[in-house]
Amino acid sequence: MQEIERLKEIRKPIIKWYQKNKRELSWRKEKNPYHIWISEIMLQQTRIEAVKQYYDRFLKQIPTIQNLAEIEEEKLLKLWEGLGYYDRARNLKKAAQVIQERYKGEMPKHYKELVQLPGIGEYTAGAISSIAYNEQVPAVDGNVLRVVSRVVGSKKDVLESKTKKEFTQKLQEIMPEQAGDFNEGLMELGELICIPNGNPLCEKCPLQEICVAKCENLTKLIPVRKQKVKRKKEGKTVFLLEFKEKIAIQKREKTGLLANMYQFPSIDKKINKKEIESVLQKWKLKVRQIEEIGTHHHVFSHLEWDMIGYKIQVDCVNEEFMWVNKKDIIKKYPIPGAFVPFRNKM
Repeated sequence: MQEIERLKEIRKPIIKWYQKNKRELSWRKEKNPYHIWISEIMLQQTRIEAVKQYYDRFLKQIPTIQNLAEIEEEKLLKLWEGLGYYDRARNLKKAAQVIQERYKGEMPKHYKELVQLPGIGEYTAGAISSIAYNEQVPAVDGNVLRVVSRVVGSKKDVLESKTKKEFTQKLQEIMPEQAGDFNEGLMELGELICIPNGNPLCEKCPLQEICVAKCENLTKLIPVRKQKVKRKKEGKTVFLLEFKEKIAIQKREKTGLLANMYQFPSIDKKINKKEIESVLQKWKLKVRQIEEIGTHHHVFSHLEWDMIGYKIQVDCVNEEFMWVNKKDIIKKYPIPGAFVPFRNKM
């Protein structure tokens, strides 16, 4: 059976299964394109269970596109704190400003318009246009690639852009009228049933009879993923500098990794207690008391930080850092997830 013919057969089972088994999620209660957009951006690189609390808090503080276009970046990043990949939040604001200016505050309805907005790629544009407006376009993410690769028995590397492009084109050819339910069904199936690492729950899958990987016992081999991310590894020492009731923080650069976020003073290598005094001398600070407060390993897409932290009582404040009350650090200043384990030791 040709791939297109096999993919045509998955439409009805997917839609029927999704309508019966879909999870009750806040952004599914109504077909609000703004809500769908926010949820889809949050769900990039983040699992659904982790997103739920962020989503509800975000919409409570930023209920409309106009609110998003006008919010101060620092407040936006604080709401995003813990989700990571902070350019996602910045692009939300940029896109909201375009929507305000170009579309009078209304989300555009068509894929071709959505995909032109900052931070909205092919997948997100497909998800918004199909779910909110039922436009017959695919939304292909990692879950969808895994499902369709197994269904057709594809040995092509799903990490290659040409593979994604090929499957997107084939799904475009077979898109049903209920495009939103079909796309969400494929994603939901990949999230709950056709899970990664060779352990799909095939006995619960509505596609088990037409799935090549299931029928030929290939689920451990498909999807094929050949590319491996090589991450640079760096050591880092974090200083929780305390004077009376205040803690030192500093704002990161305007561009680059974790741009415009706040962090505790740090250096790009791991040092021991004996080496600390010489570092603090450069900051015109003297040590009164030192306490090691643990280690943390933080992984970015391209980089790994091997971190160690010290809580240090100092004799004064300096002009190099901002000295802030502990409560304000928690409430006001967006701290990247890499530094949160040390913030918890304040």
